[in-house]
Amino acid sequence: MRRAAPVLPFVVTAATPGALRGQLGRLRDHLADTGGPALGDVASALAGTRATTLPYRAVVAARTGKQLLSALDAAAVAPAPAPAGRPRLGVVFAGQGAQWAGMGGGLVGGFPLFGRVFGEVLESGVGVDRTEFAQPVLFAYEVALFRLLESWGVRPGVVGGHSVGEVAAAHVAGVLGLEDAVRLVGARGRLMGGLPSGGVMVAVEASEERVLPLLGAGVGIAAVNGPDSVVVSGSEGAVGAVLAGLGGVRSRRLRVSHAFHSPLMEPVLEEFGEVVSGLVLRDPVVPLVSGLSGRVVVPGEVSDPGYWVRHVREPVRFGAVVGELGRLGVGVCAEVGPDGVLSGLIGRVSSGVSAVALGRRVGDEAQTLVEGVGELFSAGVAVDWEAFFAGRGARPTALPTYAFDHRHYW
Repeated sequence: MRRAAPVLPFVVTAATPGALRGQLGRLRDHLADTGGPALGDVASALAGTRATTLPYRAVVAARTGKQLLSALDAAAVAPAPAPAGRPRLGVVFAGQGAQWAGMGGGLVGGFPLFGRVFGEVLESGVGVDRTEFAQPVLFAYEVALFRLLESWGVRPGVVGGHSVGEVAAAHVAGVLGLEDAVRLVGARGRLMGGLPSGGVMVAVEASEERVLPLLGAGVGIAAVNGPDSVVVSGSEGAVGAVLAGLGGVRSRRLRVSHAFHSPLMEPVLEEFGEVVSGLVLRDPVVPLVSGLSGRVVVPGEVSDPGYWVRHVREPVRFGAVVGELGRLGVGVCAEVGPDGVLSGLIGRVSSGVSAVALGRRVGDEAQTLVEGVGELFSAGVAVDWEAFFAGRGARPTALPTYAFDHRHYW
């Protein structure tokens, strides 16, 4: 089978909106007139021999010459982006439910580092929706993707995650070494997956204050994702009673095997606590926002095994996490996960934090990733493009000169 051409970023920056449009147009004409030198050579030359720190920025991702010319045409007539500043970058890791069979397959071939970290765990795709497999697989994907970003110079100022995604965030923040993080995730998935099935989770458009008085035995709030976005979790009958009490609010049943973050998790808490007590837990070296409190963790908080036991049972307060990111000055947030679940939540909760999903369930995984990193760069996030092209064997190639505005000084 012929391997697909790699997705390449074509990085163009300029001092003014007009110069950016001119640069894009000149590059398009140059490639069309010359018949197109090797795309890898052009992309590498743009990253390594042209300024990449000017304030107006555009990154076009393409696999083929035809795709590149079309994308350059579109970018040249698009409104110029706002000048890039230096926003604080947040990185959030998705939780269970974002996974899908075969995820990561589109990244392994083009990005060897991702493949090395991720391994062959998704080769067959069997059982990816079963809890005991889903959580370790999702953790592997997210750590591999984060390490790939890290190799390109993308460094977060703060991290967080949704449910099991917070374990990945804690690992990259230095709370858990890789071996201990894998043990925690493995035990978490195994114990949860071993519980009797039959629990349900339903997302409802209602506030926490409205839901709380309706809770009875066998049901709880699993997540508070925003002011009017709550997930109710528990036994079928108990969840049904809550929905009846809410009087027909919009709701959506989640595709899950168990009722996570509910009273139905309590039978596994003691055994899970024994596992966590045997791990080495440290305070984070990168600021970590807690999904339990919605605040940056304080010394001694996540190094206490009891935190991770409560993490299985108590609600995920992701709406508060987003609010904390805004208070910490995060201007742009990258979602590390196989789908754009959290990015949608961030957009509904905060107007001050823009979100970029680096993975999508549909489409070309590599294209989505490179375009996403390009979005981060255009928003002012530092990206080491030369590191992206390191080892690709690019050759020197001529590029068009800078498109000056030619405005008279006087």
